[in-house]
Amino acid sequence: MDLSKLKSSSFNTENNRRAISGIFIVLLIVGGILSGGRLWFLATLLISVVSLWEYYSLISQKAHISKGLGIIVSLFLFLSALKGLFYLYLGPILALTAFLILIIEMIRREYTGVSNAIWNLSGIISGIIYVVLPWIFMFNLRTYPRGLFILLALFMCTWSCDVFAYLIGTKWGKRSLCENVSPRKSWEGFWGGLAGSLLGGAVVAYSLSLPPSMFILIGLICGIAGQFGDLGESILKREVGFKDSGDIIPGHGGMLDRFDSILISATLIYLIFGVIMS
Repeated sequence: MDLSKLKSSSFNTENNRRAISGIFIVLLIVGGILSGGRLWFLATLLISVVSLWEYYSLISQKAHISKGLGIIVSLFLFLSALKGLFYLYLGPILALTAFLILIIEMIRREYTGVSNAIWNLSGIISGIIYVVLPWIFMFNLRTYPRGLFILLALFMCTWSCDVFAYLIGTKWGKRSLCENVSPRKSWEGFWGGLAGSLLGGAVVAYSLSLPPSMFILIGLICGIAGQFGDLGESILKREVGFKDSGDIIPGHGGMLDRFDSILISATLIYLIFGVIMS
């Protein structure tokens, strides 16, 4: 069999899988944003819980993590957001979670002589902060007067950034951006991603016939911070020797792989438009 044809066939199959799963993700996100309410709540909850499980699986390569406890706490936080009590419950829930983890580790050490209190405490809490809170911010954003437009721009800019960074980086990428973190990332791809993100914001502003200033700012945030969010997950995988956080999305890897760049972008955009400018 011709090896070049075999490689070409494999490449095309992988691209088809990636395209099909990508379309499903876009429909899930856009459908949830447009519908709002409980459908958006379920979409953000599902994505965050799966992503959190993948994050805990990465941390578990170093030490024992009480994954179930982290998932339960995340569910409570999402339910508090649904009821409009998120900020009232956030602090007490995180504090009680920390104490509960320490109690669990005290009991484990008492009966087994071994404990992982530092890893378990830092792993559980960091997962909630890093993965779950940004998705709660995105759920809350939808309740704001401009939340629908902001969320559409957030995802449009993020996806445009990913596509342009990949295409330009693959075609013209020569200078490494962070060789020891993600060898395939290049400065050419970075600037291409930023341009794509700004273009995505402009498309949303034009499509909705709205002033472009807000969408340019969103484009800048997604094009710069979002790419460093991508690198942030890369360093986690690099430390445990994983290529992907999971394999739940054909052609894309794990849920955390697919949405890593949006976590920091969503947090910054929520801070600016949901808190400072509200």
